[in-house]
Amino acid sequence: MGPLDALWHLLNFFAPAAGVSLATTLLAKLVWRHELAAASWRRLLAWATGAGALALLGGLAIFGRDGRMATYGALVAATALALWWAGFVRR
Repeated sequence: MGPLDALWHLLNFFAPAAGVSLATTLLAKLVWRHELAAASWRRLLAWATGAGALALLGGLAIFGRDGRMATYGALVAATALALWWAGFVRR
């Protein structure tokens, strides 16, 4: 595997975390626009993406491969928890 292939593998591995965090941040800012007015997009997106990436890495470490439904469930839960923490608890 060449360096370009390795880069594509890494980008595709973290793509679900980036996609879910972008969608949930957008929806959270839309639904709770008054409550999350003080929270910046960048901070919410960074927390959600980081938590999602950690969930994916944890699933890879536990199951030995990616793409398990339990890993994706943990991705959604970690993203939601990170958004709650960054938006409502840590002001």
